[in-house]
Amino acid sequence: MSESPPEQLPMFPLGTVVFPGMSVPLHVFEDRYRALVRHLVTEPDPARRLFGSVAIREGYEVGDHGAQSLYRVGCLLQLTEVEPLADGGFDVVAVGRGRFRLDRLLTDGEFPAARVTGLDEGEVPVADELTSRARATFTAYRAAISRFREDPFSGALPRDPHYLSWTLAALAPLPMAERQSLLEADDTAERLRLVTRLLREELRAMNVIPSLPATEVARTRWSPN
Repeated sequence: MSESPPEQLPMFPLGTVVFPGMSVPLHVFEDRYRALVRHLVTEPDPARRLFGSVAIREGYEVGDHGAQSLYRVGCLLQLTEVEPLADGGFDVVAVGRGRFRLDRLLTDGEFPAARVTGLDEGEVPVADELTSRARATFTAYRAAISRFREDPFSGALPRDPHYLSWTLAALAPLPMAERQSLLEADDTAERLRLVTRLLREELRAMNVIPSLPATEVARTRWSPN
């Protein structure tokens, strides 16, 4: 899942946090991001059609002013599907491949780009108890919200702790800052501990207000540009 980014990377800031391993559909209609997609599809090797996304802390994805403030840790994405549209835009799908730190944003080109540094996942042992607790907490959360709405996740959870940590991070319907903290966690064990704690807090809040989940599941939907 993890892959190192090139030193300079095309950038597509979004109003959401993207995680490694997740598939992200995007509707591309703004000129600068159309140019980004056209640039990527000229790359003959599909594995090198890479760009980055960082979450927007303040501002907007589109418009003359755009993002005013960005988080510094983002997700490396590989463009996997491109559908050209009659109006010159694109519907695309990208898959998260790894993480990076944003060192310097470059805005003088045809599309946004940045100088970045790849972030490796820390290699630490993950106790079986930690993995089991995270799985059980998410299972309890799914059961709780199923009383109010359709289950947001219908598949089987990964057994590998690393993949499990990213899956739970992506599925947990949490506010932006908490999702960003999961992306920035130094290693798998830290991420599993954090997502378990955050989901338990959501469960406690739901018990206080049993008629509605504390955080809307809709917050996990990917945003278009």
